Amino acid sequence: MSVDTATVKKVASLARIAISDADADRLVPELNNILGWIEQLGEVDTSSVEPMTAVIPNTLRLRADVVTEGNQRDAVLQNAPQGEHGFFTVPKVVE
Repeated sequence: MSVDTATVKKVASLARIAISDADADRLVPELNNILGWIEQLGEVDTSSVEPMTAVIPNTLRLRADVVTEGNQRDAVLQNAPQGEHGFFTVPKVVE
């Protein structure tokens, strides 16, 4: 894949970045070099590498799924700045 000046200008306008014609001409070879490196990564044989989600092994620390006391609406609403009819009351943000 190759990038030309028109493509650089289009990408800049999509990103809402104002660039001059001289800057666009200067960015063409730089972006082509970056795309060349990406193409080189596509040539690497990764068939023996298993997919992973992180570089280091992570395990999630989960709490036990234990049934606790429920039905504490009044106690929870005591923490609210305002409550009405068993619900949190918040300021209106949409007219």
